[in-house]
Amino acid sequence: MSAQTNYSELEPIEKASQDELQALQLQRLKATLQHAYTNVPHYRKSFDDQGIQPDDLKTLSDLSKFPFTTKADLRANYPFGMFAVPREQVVRIHASSGTTGKPTVVGYTQEDIDTWASLVARSIRASGGRAGDIVHVAYGYGLFTGGLGAHYGAEKLGCTVIPMSGGQTEKQVQLINDFRPDIIMVTPSYMLNLIEEFERQGLDPAASSLRIGIFGAEPWTESMRLEIEQRAGLDAVDIYGLSEVMGPGVANECIETKDGPVIWEDHFYPEIINPVTGEVVADGQPGELVFTSLTKQAMPVIRYRTRDLTWLLPPTARSMRRMGKILGRTDDMMIIRGVNVFPSQIEELLLQQASLAPHYQLVLTREMHLDQLEVLVETREDVRHGDGIRGGTSLEHLIKSLIGISCKVTVLPPNGVERTLIGKARRIVDKRN
Repeated sequence: MSAQTNYSELEPIEKASQDELQALQLQRLKATLQHAYTNVPHYRKSFDDQGIQPDDLKTLSDLSKFPFTTKADLRANYPFGMFAVPREQVVRIHASSGTTGKPTVVGYTQEDIDTWASLVARSIRASGGRAGDIVHVAYGYGLFTGGLGAHYGAEKLGCTVIPMSGGQTEKQVQLINDFRPDIIMVTPSYMLNLIEEFERQGLDPAASSLRIGIFGAEPWTESMRLEIEQRAGLDAVDIYGLSEVMGPGVANECIETKDGPVIWEDHFYPEIINPVTGEVVADGQPGELVFTSLTKQAMPVIRYRTRDLTWLLPPTARSMRRMGKILGRTDDMMIIRGVNVFPSQIEELLLQQASLAPHYQLVLTREMHLDQLEVLVETREDVRHGDGIRGGTSLEHLIKSLIGISCKVTVLPPNGVERTLIGKARRIVDKRN
């Protein structure tokens, strides 16, 4: 077992000059492009189709000449086609939610796992955590990267980990009271749920042992930060990540500034592009966030389009740039209790129900600080309503088992789903705000 890194002080790269950081980025970027081109048929073809070779990268700005990678590319190469090492060298696989066998799959070598753990440890330290702290992990474990990503990072830092996972709200509160953790890692919406469970039990959440909350997996606002901090009596910091790029720990706020997540640029090179033209825009200008991994072995990603809309900010507490709050997305993806959901996924399952018409509406609400999804569907003209109800029950079950979220399916009579003036169903109605 390798010796544990001492995280009590900043790593040299966290306080490096811009010249030092950019020199490291260029060196790693050249190696990554060559690794992807040599070992991943998708990248070899996409580079060749664009008439560009890894050796054409001379400066960091030359990256803009290389093709983008999209979620559709990952799904087209399902399950292991994007791996750049033999499958036998992949020690772990994670995947995003999918419906009929087409989730996005990511793989990690042992060195990738170690790098990921080190970056989450760096993130926890940036949040104010230190070796010896007790960390209560309430992110979900499993194919979702949140739970295990937080877990390995906390252990790497030298913390004591409580692998609680999600759910069992009453038990969560009991264990927080009994084990007295210093840090909780969880979605911000579920943290508000825990706060209300404390209060329901007649306990003061601000009197708990928790002093730091590291919140991610869904967008959240400054007002939500303020509410959590006031009611729970802790410092709330933002962690950012996505499974296609690594998982949690791609970026993290520093507790001393709380001014936006610092992107760990020694491992992930960020760009902001105009989502329509694909052109790179200047720092400070809003656009779509794009990442290129700099150190991943099993599955490097080149110019991966995250679909998240944000902007890049200058360094403050660390030598690396920060990202602003996510403004929205360039696609129709919804984030429901930490799970990425596309209307097309639900549509695919709806079309399997012979008793239901292919019209639907997704209604998002927020109850007790948790996002709720209601799926409005309608019975076909030639089908009895009772059969439609049974189709709705089946659809509800499939959404839970294949996409991974609980929802309510409401079956309406024919033509019951709202249409626009041109006859199309209005797909998403977001009432959360």
